[in-house]
Amino acid sequence: MLELPSGARVQLGTHEWTTGAVAPTGHVYIERFDLTDGLPRWRWRVGDVVLERELAMLPGQCVLGVVHRLLAGGPVRLRLEALCTWRDAHGERFGDGPLATGHTTDGVEVEGRYRLAGPGWQPGGAWYRGAYLREEAARGLNAIEDLWYAGQFVADLAPGDTMQVTAWTGGTAPPPATEIVARARKRAAERTAGAADEIDAQLRLAADAFIVEGPDVVAGYPWFGAWSRDTMLSFEGLFLATGRATEGRELLRRYASTLHDGLLANTADTGTLEYNTVDATLWFVHAIDRYGTVTGDLDLGVELLPTLETSYEAHIRGTAYGIRADSTDSLLSQGLPGYALTWMDARINGAPVTPRIGKPVEVNALWINALSVLAGLRSRAGTDPEPVRARLAAATAAFRRRYPGPGGGLLDVVDPEAPQTRPNQLLAYSLPAGPLHGQPVPPVLDRLLTPLGLRTLAPDDPGYRGRHRGDPTGRDEAYHQGTVWPWLIGPYVDAQQAAGQPAEGLLTGLTAHLREYGLGSVSETADGDPPHQATGCPFQAWSVAEILRVRRSGA
Repeated sequence: MLELPSGARVQLGTHEWTTGAVAPTGHVYIERFDLTDGLPRWRWRVGDVVLERELAMLPGQCVLGVVHRLLAGGPVRLRLEALCTWRDAHGERFGDGPLATGHTTDGVEVEGRYRLAGPGWQPGGAWYRGAYLREEAARGLNAIEDLWYAGQFVADLAPGDTMQVTAWTGGTAPPPATEIVARARKRAAERTAGAADEIDAQLRLAADAFIVEGPDVVAGYPWFGAWSRDTMLSFEGLFLATGRATEGRELLRRYASTLHDGLLANTADTGTLEYNTVDATLWFVHAIDRYGTVTGDLDLGVELLPTLETSYEAHIRGTAYGIRADSTDSLLSQGLPGYALTWMDARINGAPVTPRIGKPVEVNALWINALSVLAGLRSRAGTDPEPVRARLAAATAAFRRRYPGPGGGLLDVVDPEAPQTRPNQLLAYSLPAGPLHGQPVPPVLDRLLTPLGLRTLAPDDPGYRGRHRGDPTGRDEAYHQGTVWPWLIGPYVDAQQAAGQPAEGLLTGLTAHLREYGLGSVSETADGDPPHQATGCPFQAWSVAEILRVRRSGA
């Protein structure tokens, strides 16, 4: 709230409530909003008073700095109300009792978990009930929660003065908010140094947000944690295309130590390790190969070869969830009823929406690529590559014999056959050692191409769902049944270029998308039907990573 020299009070906040009311209506005073050096900046104008807000976090830490600066007019008094909660990103908090807070001389500690600090702290203590979250309502989820008014910070400002508030977890107080913002701006300059153009700079800043301490990768904001499939698929774009190969090397070493029974864990963000993925380990092998190819550091692959050999042996003898190399054709089979082990992993009430038990096309493209990588590493390490090469030759021959489908393109799954037109087949053409690398992309895939990526199912398929909207069931029904995924533009561009087919202009829609939805980033998904409105996570790691990666190739 602003208190003007006239004594007038102007609320700058904006909240929507379950009654349908929007109160206060501070949005009417917003003069502009922009991203400057990747940092959000708001500017309000009330008569001749101009107030600006910037915020930033310290990289790798739960530390937030918020700076309000009076640019013109005044003097004014600024009051910042602290409306607090403590919950999981997927949950809500309700006013069934006071939020546990401990007041300090300069702020408050909430639930023993985080601190707020700033000038002129005045303790409060009441629930603001019935806050309405319209985006949650659009997603078919509970859209109501309560917020705890813990108190307010108060400062008198003359032109040029700042009001600084910090929030953090842990025991050590952070630096001033202005320093946090300055550090973030300096980091942005470092991350974008050498960028080819403004789009490249934006994508590098977007990529930086997904790389966290470990190092590790957050798959998407605000709903995802670390997923190994997303991490490995994103690896080249996030680490190698941005000059962060040293961190990438460390990440690959760390993940190698986590393999169990030949598999990488799919995710740990549910609180437990789950090894329910068939392709994450194969993407891991691909990431190791790309690291060596791009950096010229071939030692890492040899160093990790014993781990890869153990994984290979597990795939040959058979491991969890029916994952095994078929002794008759050397192709990789997978799946059990009730599980979805490929990246098309949506389930409703435990039943996969896109059941792909058998030999999915992209899994076997990745498998053949991994066999080629393993044979090469064996040669480099001085061990016998011939058994792996023999299996590679058998799997490649079987792939070329069994996957071509009626009307052009490849079957999505064999054993049993699934002749749907899906983008998964692209990996056979795009991977460096894919079984069809260099061959022309089938014209049937043109039906999948949109300005924001590729549809997951052709529009003329009876199972096609053109809108990724509604409640969780409705969204899961469409998730891989026609919904557009931007990351798929990466293998499409690779396949086009490998075959000498035109790839120019394929990223135009996606680079324009940086200015909508998740500003400065790329969304997880979009509707299959025009106008292909963005859906899902506004900020998605592999969407950003694949655009970064293929832009280096001139797409």
